[in-house]
Amino acid sequence: MASHGFWSLGAQSAGGDNSSPSTPRAWCQAAAQKFTGGIGSKLCALLNVGEMEKTGDPSAAADPKQGASLAETCSCSDKPCSCSRAAVGFSHLYSTDLLPALDGDLKTLNFLQEVVDILLAYIVESFDRSTKVIDFHYPNELLQRNNWELSDEPETLDDILISCRATLKYAIKTAHPRYFNQLSTGLDMVGLAADWLTSTANTNMFTYEVAPVFVLLEYVTLKKMREIIGWENGRGDGIFSPGGAISNMYAMLLARYKMFPEVKEKGMSSVPKLVAFTSEHSHFSIKKGAAALGIGTESVICIKADERGKMIPSDLERRIVEAKQKGYVPFFVSATAGTTVYGAFDPLIAISDICKKYGIWMHVDGAWGGSLLMSRKHRWKLNGVERANSMTWNPHKMMAVPLQCSALLVREEGLMQSCNQMHACYLFQQDKHYDLSYDTGDKALQCGRHVDIFKLWLMWRAKGTIGFEAQIDKCLELSEYLYNKIKDREGYEMVFDGKPQHTNVCFWYLPPGLRYVEDKVEKMKRLHKVAPTIKARMMEYGTTMVSYQPQGDKVNFFRMVISNPAATFEDIDFLIEEIERLGQDL
Repeated sequence: MASHGFWSLGAQSAGGDNSSPSTPRAWCQAAAQKFTGGIGSKLCALLNVGEMEKTGDPSAAADPKQGASLAETCSCSDKPCSCSRAAVGFSHLYSTDLLPALDGDLKTLNFLQEVVDILLAYIVESFDRSTKVIDFHYPNELLQRNNWELSDEPETLDDILISCRATLKYAIKTAHPRYFNQLSTGLDMVGLAADWLTSTANTNMFTYEVAPVFVLLEYVTLKKMREIIGWENGRGDGIFSPGGAISNMYAMLLARYKMFPEVKEKGMSSVPKLVAFTSEHSHFSIKKGAAALGIGTESVICIKADERGKMIPSDLERRIVEAKQKGYVPFFVSATAGTTVYGAFDPLIAISDICKKYGIWMHVDGAWGGSLLMSRKHRWKLNGVERANSMTWNPHKMMAVPLQCSALLVREEGLMQSCNQMHACYLFQQDKHYDLSYDTGDKALQCGRHVDIFKLWLMWRAKGTIGFEAQIDKCLELSEYLYNKIKDREGYEMVFDGKPQHTNVCFWYLPPGLRYVEDKVEKMKRLHKVAPTIKARMMEYGTTMVSYQPQGDKVNFFRMVISNPAATFEDIDFLIEEIERLGQDL
């Protein structure tokens, strides 16, 4: 029989009610019996501390410095053991007592186990709806509450563990089912395990000789992603970069090199005045990339979008013709698949026709919406993406891969290498004994490159493509549920008409005191302050978080996005009720 998931361990103790707020307690009771080395008992103790904090009973809260006293005694002398945890006090130990120090193995194991216990407790608490999303404090208050200063003398490991607990105490629980603030939310257990493994391996992605498995996994995964885009046999190229903004900049860099390869050696003075085009609703990284590459933000021409936030192809063609008449050279068009605010998908087929007509590189910024390619139900929204020259795709968004995980996919093989390679002989020797095509570092702008691939690859192995599909479809179903629930509800007004294409649901909440104000100027002035006020109250209560912003001539509205696999219909109901509760007096 298949496992019922994370909470199945405590299902019997909890009477099978996985929705109960007390389930984490039942879970750790079972954990205390099933985990070795006293981990379960320590986890329960840590959770009990959190429970006392919630109930406001300071007498029941444990001293955070007593973490080591929870360990059980061990009779295995000074060697590693598999029985109960050895009693190790950390108040007189320092980092120099850990490996690679002589006889540091047992101390290291116990210290790392303490850290793991802290992490496990935080994970369990993050999925508990009775806990806060955030324990909010203002910056000055947070600075005064804790000593964050760096000193010349080392702190004990006891102090280090206290710092670990304090850091997580004030961290935002982005895995919490009621955290909707960013496009990247949730916490996948397999992805987390992969992240731990990656940090333990602590290697670099520039050559096969130092990262053989990771380099091969990147090769396999990028090929699979190109196949999903629709490029024949997955041909092409690609790389994982430090986020969608850098992936977009890579695309612009390649487009410029493709048209004017001499720019690599001779610089911008060797090429004519270049212009790029993108939607007025596109991500700011397009302009930022133009600034970084010396093209200039004024050379990025913003194309009009319709009322749903989609680029208007006729305006794109008009602006291209206009630029050519002025003697400029159009070289790059960035279409957006899932805009940040409205979640709009630009009409890729029409845009690709225009790019082909004028010989312009077509890039698709699918950082937010690219993952819909994994869904048979929703991938039609990216029809035409297979005609693009490049695409940005961020699995750390809709696919809930732990940050960071962003891929640039390129249709032309070898272009990245010729554009970026510098032939550093101390890394990319040409007389190595293996296939040099697996030394990928010279096609990247970075030298040191973090291993981002393992999280995505391991999660893909664990879920399969159908698992990611189900996860994405669920998030879109939740957004449709929210839209249907508020579109005709008193006090709510949608920012644009019609069902959203992505999980972005944009709306205003009009408190009772504002619903019948007739002066439109006064009404908009007051409405502009509603979302920020409610958001501030959300954070102070710690109950939920959702983003807001203005757009063009529209005053502040809520932009609800759903990418957290832990969210449910009940969490959507809670959000609506919480907005109304926190805004009823405005």
